[in-house]
Amino acid sequence: MNRGHREPLGPGRLVLNVSGRPGPPALRFETTGEGGILLRQGDRPLLLGRTAGSCRDLHLHRLDGYRSPVPPLRSADQRSKANWVHRYARWLEDADGTPLLDGRWELALRTEFPPYVWADEFMKDWPGGRLELYCGGGWNGVLPLRRLSPPDAGRVKAYRRHAREGTLAPVLLWSVTFLDGCVILDGHDRAVAALAEGRTPECVLLSQAPDDKEWRRAAVKMAEGHEHRMRSLSDRPADPGTERQRAAMERGYADALAELPYGLVPTRLWPLPGGARAWDDLAARAMLQFPRD
Repeated sequence: MNRGHREPLGPGRLVLNVSGRPGPPALRFETTGEGGILLRQGDRPLLLGRTAGSCRDLHLHRLDGYRSPVPPLRSADQRSKANWVHRYARWLEDADGTPLLDGRWELALRTEFPPYVWADEFMKDWPGGRLELYCGGGWNGVLPLRRLSPPDAGRVKAYRRHAREGTLAPVLLWSVTFLDGCVILDGHDRAVAALAEGRTPECVLLSQAPDDKEWRRAAVKMAEGHEHRMRSLSDRPADPGTERQRAAMERGYADALAELPYGLVPTRLWPLPGGARAWDDLAARAMLQFPRD
């Protein structure tokens, strides 16, 4: 894939303009249109789900075989003071098996979460589960795409040392709007390590952003307001107090522009080839593999 144009949005945020990938992407959600959902990576099914009940609970079953788009991380990589937002953007551009398709994608460093996200709503069980999507405030959690390692596994123990040292690389998450939550693209063991050390995992969140016209309209309006406020200072005496106020207004404008949200584009559900019958066949094979689920 050709490298896309990048728009820095301030510390820890950028927008990646993707071209040459018209879709469907390699990692994609498909639907039967009758409540059946499939997550696929290439030709490999990874997750089967069906909504049911008045709350539209999503009952899901995951399958082995997910492949991270990120190359394995060495200890030296994690201690390198890397700009992880830019590094993940480059890796996603160069990788197969990602959700990227033509359009604008935001990557943002996120270090704070509501406490329930990585506690009650972090789906640790494998392979089945149930997400309450529309009742009780929704789900808002994190969904692993592979079986989690135990906290005392060798690789997790190495990551736990990085967590204690403050050098643990962020977990890469993909925001899925119809789940009102995220799936882990890379960093399952790092998430386990951070939690085992009593820490909230730092993350880089990948989400699809809308066309920049709406953002530019908001930015122009913000700029006009800033210019008006700055002109009001021109009538004041040029003394240290005025200059301090001018500098503070300039900093405030820069910070506000950097935090101007791009918003979210709904995660696309592609038609499942074969429809409900194909979903039923996949579900039947999965139940033969896990008969007690």
